[in-house]
Amino acid sequence: MQWKEITSIDEWNHMLEASANRGQVVLKHSTTCPVSANALREYEQYLQDQPNEGLDYVLVKVIESRPVSNQIAEDLALKHESPQIIYIKDKAKYWSATHWAVTKEHIKAVLD
Repeated sequence: MQWKEITSIDEWNHMLEASANRGQVVLKHSTTCPVSANALREYEQYLQDQPNEGLDYVLVKVIESRPVSNQIAEDLALKHESPQIIYIKDKAKYWSATHWAVTKEHIKAVLD
């Protein structure tokens, strides 16, 4: 399974609405940060190992898509951090983790 990158506020709004029916997982990723590069590797490793198929998985690059990243923080009442993984259901944050806590094992423990 692969993640889909979202780059517009319209895509984010659609995803937030979709969370009323299907869980959504967002990884906010900085393309210039080594900690974020590690989190992306962990996310991709999780997705290679038969992840929960009842969820949609997306990526937001926080520098390239700053308005989307800011809108996510505002809509979910979350402090912006990067890397940051967020599990959204029923149009609200259900779980999130940041920095070195974004690991394959941690993601699996929460989502599977």
